[in-house]
Amino acid sequence: MREVTDQLLAWWEQGRAVAMGTVVATFRSAPRPPGAAMLVGPDGEAVGSVSGGCVEGAVYDLGQEVLETRVPQLERYGISDDDAFAVGLTCGGILDVFVERVDRETFPDLGDVVADIRAGRPVAVATVVAHPDPQSVGRRIVVRPEGEPGAGSLGSARADDAVTDDARGLLAGGRTATLEYGPDGERRGEGMRVFVSSHAPRARMFVFGAIDFAAAVARIGTFLDYRVTVCDARPVFATASRFPDADEVVVRWPHEYLAEEIAAGRVDDRTVVCVLTHDPKFDVPVLQEALAGPPLAYIGAMGSRRTHADRLDRLREAGVTEEQIARISSPIGLDLGARTPEETAVSIAAEIIALRWGGAGERLTETSGPIHHSAEIAAPLERS
Repeated sequence: MREVTDQLLAWWEQGRAVAMGTVVATFRSAPRPPGAAMLVGPDGEAVGSVSGGCVEGAVYDLGQEVLETRVPQLERYGISDDDAFAVGLTCGGILDVFVERVDRETFPDLGDVVADIRAGRPVAVATVVAHPDPQSVGRRIVVRPEGEPGAGSLGSARADDAVTDDARGLLAGGRTATLEYGPDGERRGEGMRVFVSSHAPRARMFVFGAIDFAAAVARIGTFLDYRVTVCDARPVFATASRFPDADEVVVRWPHEYLAEEIAAGRVDDRTVVCVLTHDPKFDVPVLQEALAGPPLAYIGAMGSRRTHADRLDRLREAGVTEEQIARISSPIGLDLGARTPEETAVSIAAEIIALRWGGAGERLTETSGPIHHSAEIAAPLERS
């Protein structure tokens, strides 16, 4: 929903009804992930995308129907062996799309949810997309972290409690997923499917070392929707004008700043750390902090193989274990033959993406099997 939030809220504030189609599950090589959304506006406008063009026309037609009937619908789009002319995805994937009417009556808490998203406050929306009782389809609850008030109801306290508990777990990890329960929220039952759309604050990317390569890494980090911080102890280099794409530029010793962010709870298992200084007095202490703290999504360090070998000797002397050292990606990035700062940034981003999803970094034309990977089955990327 995030990519269509502004337009959705504008129509909602005007008191106008909108049809929203949301991808709630994907199978095989689906082009858009769960949470991707498309709107059918009150004057027939189409905003957003659920498939990159393959089934938008069918979802648009269904959206117009839902606007008129006020009855939400869950539809599956994919290649059908029974009907070769059925609406499908050219990539061979399958999408489950839930289409619902959104207005002040059906989603009275939308304004508060959007305010949370814009302020960077964690919030999840859990919506019933399938249920034996058609009257239950479309019910939703708004879920916030423990101790913060939610809103709405799925129809029973049992269902509300079960879904709230599970949604908080998804929210903590920044994950969006469809969950299955019994009709009244029974954990071992089936029949009620609930789509949980998590809106956690953006994952963080720390770029340590205010060099020319850092500007390119900050640019691509922002493009990948990370909250990017560039940090360096040298004020002459660490300036906002040199890093216009970063969310913040911090003049601090990198290891001290990272230690404070970890202690404050602003670092989690989605956090990416790129150490670009290739200067022992900067990179050894900050790598110690990164490796000693909670597990991070990625820790990369720039430098030649000789620089990296020297760095490892210094880390071992400082007491860093071999198990911790194995978590460092260095030399940083994938082997793309990169030379310029921009090409190197692409190489680093490619490695981050490959590690996140379990990709091998090979040319797709030389591989077989699924193009898209699942985070749940992601395997470590081999590093040289």
